[in-house]
Amino acid sequence: MSLSIQDDRTGRVRAPMTLLALAALGLGGAGAQDLAAYNSLAQNLDGAVTARASSAQAALTRLDAAQSALDTLSPTLRNRQIVTGLKDALGSSRAALGRTPAELEAQVLLARGLMRKALYDQTLALLASAPQNGAAQVRVLAREFGLTGDAAAALSSDARAGRLERTAWRLERAAVQKVSASLQAARPAQNTASYVNLARATGWFTVVQDSAGAGTLTVSQFGDALRQLTAGDTAALTTSLTTLRQGTAAFAAALASPPAATGRAPGTQTPTPGAQTPGTQTPTTPAATSPTETTPVTTPPATTPVTPAPSAAQGAAGVYAALGRALAATGHADNASARAALAEAGTALAGAPVALRNAAGFDALGSAIAGAQGRGALRPSDVQALIGGLANLENAAAGQPVSALDGSSVGVSRWFSGWLRVLVFALLAGLTVVPLYLLNLAFGGRNVYWRAILGGLALLMLPLFLEGLFGLLGAFGDLFGAAALRNLTNLTLSQGAYALPIWALLGAAAIGLTAFGFRGLCEQFGLLGNAKPSVQNTTQHTSIDWDEDV
Repeated sequence: MSLSIQDDRTGRVRAPMTLLALAALGLGGAGAQDLAAYNSLAQNLDGAVTARASSAQAALTRLDAAQSALDTLSPTLRNRQIVTGLKDALGSSRAALGRTPAELEAQVLLARGLMRKALYDQTLALLASAPQNGAAQVRVLAREFGLTGDAAAALSSDARAGRLERTAWRLERAAVQKVSASLQAARPAQNTASYVNLARATGWFTVVQDSAGAGTLTVSQFGDALRQLTAGDTAALTTSLTTLRQGTAAFAAALASPPAATGRAPGTQTPTPGAQTPGTQTPTTPAATSPTETTPVTTPPATTPVTPAPSAAQGAAGVYAALGRALAATGHADNASARAALAEAGTALAGAPVALRNAAGFDALGSAIAGAQGRGALRPSDVQALIGGLANLENAAAGQPVSALDGSSVGVSRWFSGWLRVLVFALLAGLTVVPLYLLNLAFGGRNVYWRAILGGLALLMLPLFLEGLFGLLGAFGDLFGAAALRNLTNLTLSQGAYALPIWALLGAAAIGLTAFGFRGLCEQFGLLGNAKPSVQNTTQHTSIDWDEDV
């Protein structure tokens, strides 16, 4: 199962998989699912969507855990088509990590729909043969369908009593309400919110699409709406949404009253030897047959929804994520990880949508990222410039004004960085001792005011000295792979926000010392306070001893 995604090598959209025939197993094979594995799979899929907003790596960790849970759950699922669909969904979810959070969410929504469908069908099958053994699965169903309080108690009561038609009716009514709410939230516009809402509606309809109350509503209609959204065909999408809403309203009306007690789930027939029921469709796999059926049925191929073509903003999301990881790595002098993240950023930029690739500055930004990847002595400012350049590219693609400051930062970082930056600051650090030495030589060190001025100037130059010294040592550490040397870069005051308070304190101390020193000199010269300059001294001496008289 997958939404259509771009092939990483060719850039072409992969075609949705063709559905195979559904082989429905008999009641004798309808055992209980591994609920612990089911819960773990659900929690990790939902957790991946939440984690993706802040960290693709954290989302990948949750998907790895989901894969382990699926491996445990799979042997207990009787519908092997759903197993295949879930495996495909996890693969597509991994691919979506490199693109947008919305695509990952859509993949997970469809996967969750398949999970609920398997649990729904298999639980009803179990209740048909042994109602007393299905209590645990019914509780999970109630949670999955959002039934709480009296609604959950009523569901449990009907299940224990073997009233399959009432049990299925309660679940179907809850699912249809969610389909309706998602469709109402969708708008005939090519945007992320509409896409996610349509995917959510499709996932919930997957669970109940073989109900008799569904009428003419089919999964393929949801797929058509998603394709129209992808293509930006808002006129056709408006019509499709109207049709889907009307069909869902009719479905809800058919479920308004509880069914008569027949001992069968709605839409099923009393099984007879050799009987067959019509096939059903899902976005990725056929729906399982109703719990009383014992013979195989076949289904026509279903159409898989397609991921909407990403906008420029969506296409830039993967590049932003990679550059963000590179910035975090350079912030603590982990340049190896920073270069790996820059390589990911270059790959993500190469796979950006046409709107971004056609924007002015695309080639320049790609060249800048490639240059930074091979640059020595990486610093956070190098990556910050790239992020600013990406923001400019995104604005250019959207027809918005670009920042001249960000544009110039990209250009400057391409030449004033790496070893040139290191050597320039190392030279300036060495030169900081020159004015301090000359000041001390000219005015000596016995006068307290001159000593204060000397100390203030030293503090003002200290950030420059630290940048030059530790920047040079850190560059050698990066060159030779010596972590101890490389980490000395973190002692510079331009490495990160943690150094700003230190810089502020140094500046405050320098201002205080120089102000104290110059004020004292002004008092001695009679420019401040009541002190008067000594006329006798100025007339009797042809030279001034700065250490004694001043």
